[in-house]
Amino acid sequence: MKALVTGGTGFVGSHVVRCLLEHGHDVRVLHRQTSRLDALAGLTFESVIGDVTDLEALRRASEGVDWVFHVAAVADYWRADRERMFHVNVEGTRYVLQAAREAGVRRVVFTSSAATIGPRDDGLPADENEPLHLPPNRFPYAHSKLQAEQIVAEAVAQGQDVVMVNPVVVMGPGDLNMISGTFITQIKRFQWLVPVTNGGISVIDVRDVARYHLAAAERGETGQRYILMTANYSNRDWFNMIAEVVGAARPRIPAPRFMLPVTAFAIDALRAIGLSTPIDSNQARLGGRYIYFDGSKAHVTFGSPRIDMQQSLRDTYQWYAEHGYIQEDFIARFAARSARLLRMA
Repeated sequence: MKALVTGGTGFVGSHVVRCLLEHGHDVRVLHRQTSRLDALAGLTFESVIGDVTDLEALRRASEGVDWVFHVAAVADYWRADRERMFHVNVEGTRYVLQAAREAGVRRVVFTSSAATIGPRDDGLPADENEPLHLPPNRFPYAHSKLQAEQIVAEAVAQGQDVVMVNPVVVMGPGDLNMISGTFITQIKRFQWLVPVTNGGISVIDVRDVARYHLAAAERGETGQRYILMTANYSNRDWFNMIAEVVGAARPRIPAPRFMLPVTAFAIDALRAIGLSTPIDSNQARLGGRYIYFDGSKAHVTFGSPRIDMQQSLRDTYQWYAEHGYIQEDFIARFAARSARLLRMA
């Protein structure tokens, strides 16, 4: 098969490219002239210059391909301009589907997000049928992807073959833009000083995400969405696992849930005067919730994940260390020395 991958220079997209090549498929990558190609170093692929908001480029890129993997999106929503995010995530999806339709592409696999699902108020894992409960002003990224899913549903209703995959928080080597890797770098740097909230997180390794993309192209059911996840962890267990992998003292400072709205207000105030923050206020508000997901539908259809999260964290940390992302500054030295003095593990 010949496949087009949008977003192929990014974290998830580059692993999709690698997975397709490993399984003997020919790959074409749509990317901007200015895109960094580091994530694709050493791989053999065909380039088409353009982006998902350029319909003519998408038409050229879609010619002669069997599958389109639409991975491109503005995913770093806490750093992105909202108007641009909606344009890329929503209108870009519309253009990708139109170009694929005109070119006679057999199937499109659309990379959505688990953010479009739930979370459940009772903290239990949400499945694909759980509607999004968060209002647009609280989580615009989720609503941008939900609008894109609605465009997909319209295309499917008109006869186009599209399958949706909804990854949870994705870890793994190669996260050049630090989408989820800040979990590792911040715990390595701040160690026991990292605040721990109630709540929890759902995670998966990027190589399993890529494998599930290929499986969705081969065996997915048209119009269906599949949550891609490996495990759910409480924030405390997740942070402790990371600390063990990176050799840091476990985070110890509790962050009560009632403090989260205050933190969110402070973040909004800092951003209003032009100061950047590592998370946005919406992430702070969600920090105390159990954002758990049920991935059984994908596991039954495509098979169980192959990489456990401890291995994923080890591989991720090794990649960051080898590529100079782990910094030894004053704060890191203070956190490490104080942990030794206090005999923290």
